[in-house]
Amino acid sequence: MSRARRQLLPFSALSASYFAHIGFFNPYLPLWLKDLGYSLMTLSLLMIVPPATRLVGPLAWGWLSDHTGERIKLLRYASTTALLISMGLWIDGGTAWLALVLFIVFLHTSAMMPMSEAALAHLVSADGAFDAKRYGRVRLWGSLGFLVTVFVAGAWFEWRGLGDFPAWTVGSLALVTASAWWLPDLKEEQLAHAPKPSLWPVLRQPAMRWFFASALFHVLAHMGMYIYLSLHLDALGYGKDAIGLMWGISVIVEIVWFYTQGRWLPRLTLPGWLLLCALLTALRMAMTAEWAAWWPVLLLAQALHAFTFAAHHATSTALLSHHFPGRLRGRGQALYVTLGYGVPGVLGGLVGGVISSHLGLSAVFWACSVCALLAAFCAWRVWRLLGKV
Repeated sequence: MSRARRQLLPFSALSASYFAHIGFFNPYLPLWLKDLGYSLMTLSLLMIVPPATRLVGPLAWGWLSDHTGERIKLLRYASTTALLISMGLWIDGGTAWLALVLFIVFLHTSAMMPMSEAALAHLVSADGAFDAKRYGRVRLWGSLGFLVTVFVAGAWFEWRGLGDFPAWTVGSLALVTASAWWLPDLKEEQLAHAPKPSLWPVLRQPAMRWFFASALFHVLAHMGMYIYLSLHLDALGYGKDAIGLMWGISVIVEIVWFYTQGRWLPRLTLPGWLLLCALLTALRMAMTAEWAAWWPVLLLAQALHAFTFAAHHATSTALLSHHFPGRLRGRGQALYVTLGYGVPGVLGGLVGGVISSHLGLSAVFWACSVCALLAAFCAWRVWRLLGKV
């Protein structure tokens, strides 16, 4: 086995374990909170705690990793701390305690993917060019990890109820921590001696401002899926195993995309992919809002995840790698997480809570469809400015 491949294996393990954690946590956290007796509005407020950490956490970690080059050591610290703090979920300390535990855990886990993606982008880039095929082969292990836990956890919680949710959290974070300590102890030495560039020259470029605006609206459109899909399907009468199946379908098509993306990405420009993904997101959210009770339509909507998430994520990573090289890489990834996931997560939880409480869960997905159209407009502006990039 080549040295390069040996270095990528631990990143595959980290991707698999991290998204295995996300695979049960994201779909079933709302149902666990509902099972604890929280109202829809309180539940929505608790659900914005994780994305709220992305408003500051990733940028701080990204700055630190860019300035030290010690992305691996920081990943180990973050995963270990998250594991220890997650044990607080076993303590019945009320709403404030639960919010505090979630905040500290996600303050550390929200930093992991930006730092891991930055380190991975460094390994899979050759002569400054991002290798989409090698990146996809590593990233698909994350999708496989998500797929396993979303199915297994769905069956488990259907059988035993949601009381074991804290144990699942601790166990999955233990796997994440083990994977982080397996990573090669690499330091990007060139970062320690390279000039310290500023983000502002890149952010002054109109195309980059439109790109981040597109990312914000695109992920905001997905907040309906991340926060309210399980609740929506539960209200429509789907069982927990069926809900897990619908989440799993989206991950299966995601795996197919990541495995074959080296074949598809060259067929459109990167801005072209951004525009297509946003338009398909608008369609997906409208289908979920109006016809989710009819499972064949819901199945098709979930299959669009190959484009609305996987293709969009790969495209965004490639654009970030191109425009934020070297010592900008960590901060570029962190800024993407902050503007693309932190701000939309907070807005989605707050606005979605109000909409769902007054107009119902279907209305949340119609609002998401509108957000996707706004993302499409911003992506069109990127396409006009960058052309054939």
